[in-house]
Amino acid sequence: MKSDGTRVALVAEVEVAAARLLVRRVTCAVDCGQVVHPGIVEQQMHSGIMFGLSAALTGEVTFERGAAVQSNYHDYPVLRFDEMPRIDVDIVASAKPPGGCGEPSTPLIAPAVANAIFAATGERIRRLPILLPGGGRRA
Repeated sequence: MKSDGTRVALVAEVEVAAARLLVRRVTCAVDCGQVVHPGIVEQQMHSGIMFGLSAALTGEVTFERGAAVQSNYHDYPVLRFDEMPRIDVDIVASAKPPGGCGEPSTPLIAPAVANAIFAATGERIRRLPILLPGGGRRA
């Protein structure tokens, strides 16, 4: 995916057993042009993956009488640190002008996890939050 002059690719490794999903590892490659602070680029990729993975696994917004039930993060679950997979970030060396690193990893994690589930089970995921065959979610 290309966003704000930055190209990002993600690969997810999952474990699916007894209708339970565990995202074990995410590998991220990012080409954001010339990098001034590699640690900040890595942090941005981690945070985007965390937020996108939270949305993909638990981020359901429900409605009652035409209004959202979830009003803020106290009733909209975000994954805790102990629920996060290992994340490896590879920054591509480049002499191109710097690009943006705000959230280019966020929209990629759901399809990466869905593709990993397909590779593991042969079942396509078509809705978010991710529900496995049999109704299971995450371990």
